[in-house]
Amino acid sequence: MPESIKDYIMQVKNISISWTEFKDVSELSPEDQELVLSARKISEKAYAPYSGFNVGAAVRLEDGTIVTGTNIENAAFPSGICAERNALSSAASNYPSIRPVAVAIAARNLNGFTHDPVPPCGNCRQVIAEEEFRNGSPIKIILTGTGRIQVIEKGGDLLPLQFNRNNLTVNPL
Repeated sequence: MPESIKDYIMQVKNISISWTEFKDVSELSPEDQELVLSARKISEKAYAPYSGFNVGAAVRLEDGTIVTGTNIENAAFPSGICAERNALSSAASNYPSIRPVAVAIAARNLNGFTHDPVPPCGNCRQVIAEEEFRNGSPIKIILTGTGRIQVIEKGGDLLPLQFNRNNLTVNPL
């Protein structure tokens, strides 16, 4: 055991995140514009009778394929699924050998699309981080609102100190 507080080595560490912000979808690349429009369009098909909060997600795979998903609520909460997890699960199931490279997320309430971008929930952040870990490559996150668009270059930035399969490794005594 250390004899005094001087025997402990303390280090202060920082985590920061950077993103690029745009005023309008027209400022994005044509590929990202298509992804945002796909997310907005699919949000119309969300099943959200309890919250009235419809979310659409569009995943672009490395070959250009776009896979979409919506949130689907369930009276037996929390049995529903978020749009991001729905789209990523569909992409992984239907295109297991093609890596996802970007995800666009759009949300609407009873008044229309949200003004501010809506970030993924904690569960979705974990799934995005796992997909990045599994595929060994970043997934760009495009958060859309009518007032601005935020682009984060890798989903793992949304979940620092993430839990992954390395945490499951049993260390020998």
